[in-house]
Amino acid sequence: MFKKLTAISALTAVLFTGCSAGNIANAVNQESDKISIVCTLFPEYDWTKEILGGQADNIELTYLLSNGLELHTYQPNAQDMITISECDMFVYVGGESESWVDDALREVTNPDMKVIRLMDVIGDAAKEEELKEGMEADDEEDEDAEEEPEYDEHVWLSVKNAETICNALCNALCEIQPEQAETYRTNLNAYTEKLDKLDNDFAEMADSASVKTVVFGDRFPFRYLVDDYGIDYYAAFVGCSAETEASFETITFLAEKLDELNLDTIFTIENADESIAKAIISSTKNKNQQIAMLNSMQSVNSDAIAGGASYLTIMQENLQVLKEALN
Repeated sequence: MFKKLTAISALTAVLFTGCSAGNIANAVNQESDKISIVCTLFPEYDWTKEILGGQADNIELTYLLSNGLELHTYQPNAQDMITISECDMFVYVGGESESWVDDALREVTNPDMKVIRLMDVIGDAAKEEELKEGMEADDEEDEDAEEEPEYDEHVWLSVKNAETICNALCNALCEIQPEQAETYRTNLNAYTEKLDKLDNDFAEMADSASVKTVVFGDRFPFRYLVDDYGIDYYAAFVGCSAETEASFETITFLAEKLDELNLDTIFTIENADESIAKAIISSTKNKNQQIAMLNSMQSVNSDAIAGGASYLTIMQENLQVLKEALN
């Protein structure tokens, strides 16, 4: 069932894709009897690890963005493509940022591979990308206005979606390793209790908040999160926007929203340079708003993981930031 490339075929594949000698060595040494699971994004990796529990040490669990690359700019190298092609379970989001996956799946060498696409797992809960009042429209959006709408790919930022996805991951793992099914379902139940508590904590935060609107001087990947708890939003760009410059009109609109709603906080996402947020603040009447960061988990690196970062800890940090800003 767990088909792996032989040393010769791996070497040949790497040579034909132009890899370095170091990557050739890695490919040759990759042959293993262990089950191999590949995840494109940190939440997928962390959820899978939680369900595996103590069995994680017996699994080759790969997180493709562990070097800190960002979801929207990542492109797999030749070694990544080999790792994907021969794995036993491949987990990806399935949004526009992962358009490369179609090519990767055409090269699959393991006919028994389980493929988990998060956008399919959540089904009707997927939301169309929303171009809200005041947002900059991407040039591509203008050109493609008549085409089918894009769906917001940031599904992992809903704790409710997380529970649905974890259940699908567990089902797939149980099919791959039926002898471990009881363990995996026990681990899932324990983790689901933690997700339930986090969901309740977010709901309590939103219910008690004196402010029900957030303003982002940045991209906005948090629509699933705010929609879950009845929080309104305004932002400079949609979640997957490639734009980096905001127009005078956008900056003025968002500054006026801060003034109109008497908000004392403007938000950015991780790794933002804050220039747009600062420009918005400088255009307000009081010019004294604070900048707060919410982490969308699109570029969590191995150092952060070694330091204890998990889906739960990052979402709890987001909860605390929102609690302080909205009260």
